[in-house]
Amino acid sequence: MSTYVYAITPVDHPLRLDGLHGVGEPAGELRVLKTRELGAVVSDAPEDLRAKRRDLIAHQSVLSRLLDEGATLPMRFGLVGPDDDRVLAALEERRAEYGERLKEIAGCVEYHLKVSRDESDMLREIVSESDEVRRLNEITRERPDAQEERLRLGELLSHEVRQRQDDVANGIVARLAPTGLGHRVGAATSSHFLNVSFLVKRADATSFAQAVDEEAEQQGPGYVLSLHGPLPPYSFV
Repeated sequence: MSTYVYAITPVDHPLRLDGLHGVGEPAGELRVLKTRELGAVVSDAPEDLRAKRRDLIAHQSVLSRLLDEGATLPMRFGLVGPDDDRVLAALEERRAEYGERLKEIAGCVEYHLKVSRDESDMLREIVSESDEVRRLNEITRERPDAQEERLRLGELLSHEVRQRQDDVANGIVARLAPTGLGHRVGAATSSHFLNVSFLVKRADATSFAQAVDEEAEQQGPGYVLSLHGPLPPYSFV
């Protein structure tokens, strides 16, 4: 039977799994596979695994318990190995890599920050600060057939929006980075121009959240900073 993998830990992790259960219906029984240096918390993988609420909760509950009690490499939902022997072989083959990563994230959590800005607010700012944008805007209002000016206005606005978003994003990351141990910048989305994860010492979680609050005040009401965490350090595994 295939093996569902929840996490990898040092072999001396407490691994107290009482009261927890695995994914599937009926719920899978948790067990631990061990090499000389590492352990993997696993269960049998259900044949019809789907991201159902009960299974997502079961997966997250296992990770939360393990992270509370020591360094843990959390696996994303749905990771399945062919069988126990193959999982043990992978632990042995990559023991140096897994060991290094466990040292890096020991005592750490992840915070995920997304930043957006109201588009109309940014456009008003650009119009107020750019003589060329105002000139082209007036021309296109007075002359609906001014296609060349309309195209130029669209290109200029698009460039200004991207440049301002990049400047703000780079500034936020630069100011918050020293409060954490590392960060990973993800792809921007249609609604968020900054999508970044920070690795933070658990003991520094409060001060990091305060730094984000201060950043939000500095950026002003036109910006929305959404902070999620503490989370398992998925982005740093």
